[in-house]
Amino acid sequence: MEGKEHPTPDQDGTADRGAAIYDDGGVLRSSFLAHIGAVIADRDTITLKADVGDLHQSELGDLLEALLPEQRRALVELLGKDFDFSSLTEVDEKIRLEIVDNLPNAQIAQAVQELDSDDAVYILEDLDEEDQNEILAQLPFTERIRLRRSLDYPEESAGRRMQTEFVAVPPFWTVGQTIDYMREDNNLPERFSQIFVIDPSFKLLGAIDLDQILRTKRSVKIEDIMHETRHAIPATMDQEEASRDFEQYDLLSAAVVDENDRLVGVLTIDDMVDVIQQEAEEDLLRMGGVGDEELSDSILSTSRSRVPWLMVNLLTAFLAASVIGYFDATIQEIVALAVLMPIVAGMGGNAGSQTMTVTVRALATKDIDIYNAGRIIRREMGVGFINGVIFAILIGITAALWFQSPTLGCIIAAAMVINMFTAAVAGILVPLLLDKFGADPAVGSAVFVTTITDVVGFFAFLGLATWWFGIV
Repeated sequence: MEGKEHPTPDQDGTADRGAAIYDDGGVLRSSFLAHIGAVIADRDTITLKADVGDLHQSELGDLLEALLPEQRRALVELLGKDFDFSSLTEVDEKIRLEIVDNLPNAQIAQAVQELDSDDAVYILEDLDEEDQNEILAQLPFTERIRLRRSLDYPEESAGRRMQTEFVAVPPFWTVGQTIDYMREDNNLPERFSQIFVIDPSFKLLGAIDLDQILRTKRSVKIEDIMHETRHAIPATMDQEEASRDFEQYDLLSAAVVDENDRLVGVLTIDDMVDVIQQEAEEDLLRMGGVGDEELSDSILSTSRSRVPWLMVNLLTAFLAASVIGYFDATIQEIVALAVLMPIVAGMGGNAGSQTMTVTVRALATKDIDIYNAGRIIRREMGVGFINGVIFAILIGITAALWFQSPTLGCIIAAAMVINMFTAAVAGILVPLLLDKFGADPAVGSAVFVTTITDVVGFFAFLGLATWWFGIV
C-alpha cells in the first residue's frame, strides 16, 4: 500500500547518505537492505522513491546486486520511469540482462534516450540483435545513427566505449562565439573538459582546454590558441591500449577518430578507470583459470566455466605423478622422501607463481619489452638462486635434524636450489613465450609453470636421492 510509514536508516537527515547505507568496510548495511526489502514487499512506491531516488548510480547498482531476483524486478517495476538506467552499467552482465529482459523494448528505448551514448551502448551491446534493432528503430534518427555506429565497432574497442556527445567548433570562431555557443546550446554534454576543433568534413584539427578558453579574451580566434590534439585514439583501438594512454599521459579526455581522422567521439577518464579495473580483474581471473566468471552466475554455469582448466591441471598432474612413479623403488627404500617431496614442489610452485604474476602484469602494462627483457630475466634468475640458497639451508638443516640424516638434508637442499632457480626461470620465460606467440599469458602461464616446477622438483629430489644412495 502506497504511503505506509516505514522507519528509515537516516530518519534525522543529518548523517551522510553514504554512511547511512554503507558500513565501515564499504558493504551495504543489513539494516538498509532489510528496510528496502520491507518497502518492496509492501509495494510502498512513495517511500521507495524517497529512499533510492537520490542514490548515485553506483550505489543503486550495489543495491540491485544485493537484492534477490524477485526484489530486483519489483524495485524496477515500482520505480517505473524514475528508475535510473545508468545504474545498469554498474552491475554484473547477468543481472543487467535479467532486468532488461523483463522490460518492454519501448520502455528501454525511452530510457536509452536519456542516457549518455556510452552508457546506452553498454546496455544495448549485450542484447540480441533483434531486440537491438527494435529498440534503435524507436529512437530519433540522429541518435539511432550515433548508437548504431558505436555498436558496429568491435567489442572492447575505443569505439564501443566512446561517448558520441562532444563539443566541436570551427577554427575561425572567436573565443566569444565559442562561449556563447556553450551557454546557449542545450544539446551539449553535461560535463566536458576539452573543446575540439574541426574542419567542415569533421576532420580533427586540434583541441582547446576549458581553462584556456576562460583565460583568453573574447576577440581571439580559436585557431590562434588551439593546440594539436595529443594522443587521438583510433576508434578500432583496443580499450585496454586506450586506457594505457590515459594512464601514461594523465589524460582527462581524448578524441576518438575514424580511419579518415574524422572526429567521431570522445573517451573520458571515468570510463577508462572502469576499463582499467575490468582488464585487471580479467587478468587475475584468467591466471586462476576461471575465465569471464561473475558472482551472479549460477552453480552450473560457474562449474562449467572452471572444468576445462581443471581438466588441464589433471592431465599435468598425471605428468608429475609419472615422475614420482619412475622413482617408486627409491621411495620404498627411503620413506622420508615421500614426506619431504611436497615441500620441494610446493616451494618451487610458490616461487614460480610470484615471478609469473609480476611478469604477466608487466606484460599487460607494457612495462617489459625487448629492451629490458634480458635484464629482468637475469634479475629473476638471481632472485631465484638467492632464495633457493636461503631456503635450501633452512630445509636442509630441518630435514637433517628431523630424520637424523645429514645426507638427506644435503639432498633436499640441492633439490631446493635447483627447483627454485628453475621456478624463477619458468615464471618469466613461460609468459614471455606465450605472449610472443600471440597467446594470452594470463590464461596458460599458471598451468605450465606449475607443471614445470612439479616435474623438475620431483625429478631433482628423487633423482639425487637415487644417485646418492645407489638405488636401482
